[in-house]
Amino acid sequence: MYLQIGNVIGLDYENRKKLNELVEVYNYHLGKNMKKSKYYEGHIKLSEVNLGIALPEAFRGLEIGCEWGGKCVDVLAARSMFDGFVGKDGEPSKELNKIVEGNRLLAEYMKACRDQLKYGCDFATLSADKEVGAKIRFHSPQTAAGLWNGSKGRIDCGMAIIDTAPDEKDKYTWTASIINLYTDNEVWVLRRLGDTWKAERHPHKLGRPLMEPLIWNATSGKPFGRSRIKEPIRRLIQSHIRTIANATIGLEFATSPQKYLLGVTDDQYDALINSKFKQYVGNILMSTTNPETGEKPTYGQLPQGSITPHVEMIRLLATQFSAATGLTVTDTGVVNNANPTSSDAILAQSQTLVLLAEQLNTSNGDSLAMIAQMALAITKKISLDELSEEDRSYVAHFKNPAMPSVAATADAAVKIASQRENFANTDIFLEMVGFDQADIRRIKSQEQRARGQSILEESLNGNIKEGLEEIHTEPGQD
Repeated sequence: MYLQIGNVIGLDYENRKKLNELVEVYNYHLGKNMKKSKYYEGHIKLSEVNLGIALPEAFRGLEIGCEWGGKCVDVLAARSMFDGFVGKDGEPSKELNKIVEGNRLLAEYMKACRDQLKYGCDFATLSADKEVGAKIRFHSPQTAAGLWNGSKGRIDCGMAIIDTAPDEKDKYTWTASIINLYTDNEVWVLRRLGDTWKAERHPHKLGRPLMEPLIWNATSGKPFGRSRIKEPIRRLIQSHIRTIANATIGLEFATSPQKYLLGVTDDQYDALINSKFKQYVGNILMSTTNPETGEKPTYGQLPQGSITPHVEMIRLLATQFSAATGLTVTDTGVVNNANPTSSDAILAQSQTLVLLAEQLNTSNGDSLAMIAQMALAITKKISLDELSEEDRSYVAHFKNPAMPSVAATADAAVKIASQRENFANTDIFLEMVGFDQADIRRIKSQEQRARGQSILEESLNGNIKEGLEEIHTEPGQD
């Protein structure tokens, strides 16, 4: 639903001007974002893809399930696995750990990454929080908007819909009730009071908006990125849906081929017309000679249709979709003789997707590092310039987007351990071997317990030995 903001009480002229620009940007992109969401969910009617040649008009409202839009986003997002922050000493601070765990940042990043690829960008907003220090929330372009500042290389200001309420005119729709406006030096909280809005100012020390975008595939002309479900991809999805619909209708005709019967009487014709299905499934079809013409009825069947051309078209579209998105043909759900059979061939075919995932991790790594710095500054109630060198050193860590097999990583870990001393004692070695964090904690705990028992046994054995030696060395006791 389009956003409309009337009179705002307590907001100065300059910030009201920025708010109007943000609302205009939000409304301009709302329709496009809804279309991208529709293609992601696969809710596409034949009326949107029908060329008006083969598909009957009666089927215009029919929906054909298609997961290509979702696959285009989800397969790439699944390879971007954020694993926390790492500092100079290899570990994040307790404060940053508390922020990551309190905001469930690892899980929230996965959702934000999908929205980022779906729409082209996603926005993270920050605010102070008594429990975790800083609260981090993610907003898709369906609930947020931003203006880009080219000279600063970051957003100039932004807004996010924080809460909604039922529309007074339509109980089935929801409208914004709380909106946050983010500027360099303050956060304006706008609350709707009937037909007006009341603004409340909350200053901060960071010197930049408490809002950071996650951007995919940005260009100079589109600094907020481009969606994975862009227009050429949507055209391929439309062609796939249209082909599936044609194949479905063709299969119906192939299942019940057209038959004909010539030279029948009027009564026989009426009987056949009134029981078409019985005549189709019946084993015996009987008729008598036409008394008017003396002809014997002639029975025949038209050539049965084939769906082979439709299947070939689906394979062609799958190949084009694979080339346009970096997905493998197998990811589209189409299997043919051209699909790779060896593990090396499969890995080679997915190299494009791995490169795209590395590009995604690089871009999001910079954004996450800035989010971490802003969160620490909010927690410590200081500006970004006052952060220590250690606070600025944190970088985002991602798992390997190539997703190699456990056997391959374990073999690499063993080879590294043979050349690098004490590498086998690190958590990284255990991760490469295939253990997750829960297993690593259990392993280290049980190792520590075993070492404690060993030390205790050695200590007890030593004390017993010393006691025996003292007994044997007392005077008069040999």
